[in-house]
Amino acid sequence: MIVEVVGAIIGDGAGRILTVRKRGARRFMLPGGKREPGEDDLTALARELSEELGVRLVAAEPFGRFEAEAANEPGARVRSSVYQAEIDGDIAAAAEIEDLRWIDPAALPDVPLAPLLAEQILPRLRA
Repeated sequence: MIVEVVGAIIGDGAGRILTVRKRGARRFMLPGGKREPGEDDLTALARELSEELGVRLVAAEPFGRFEAEAANEPGARVRSSVYQAEIDGDIAAAAEIEDLRWIDPAALPDVPLAPLLAEQILPRLRA
């Protein structure tokens, strides 16, 4: 089974990126989520960022499309269209987001990461 999602790389100006941990999960991942019926990538991304973080998507540039073992759905794979996102507003955990963490892509974080983030996104950001 393939789970299709969109994800946002949100930077803090100091080289770190925002990661989120959903309620009941142990791994951190990029903010974002599944598309609703009829949504394109940017509509879904804007909705997810508003629901999960309380921010408005201002701009988004494609970063890539990645696939890996799903972090929260055993036996499934996740396929993510990832965008470098510019946002407006104060970031706050909302909806199913339990924790936020800024991580430095150049250093191994002290928290468990989703396979997609650890194996594909962070190595590409380091390159």
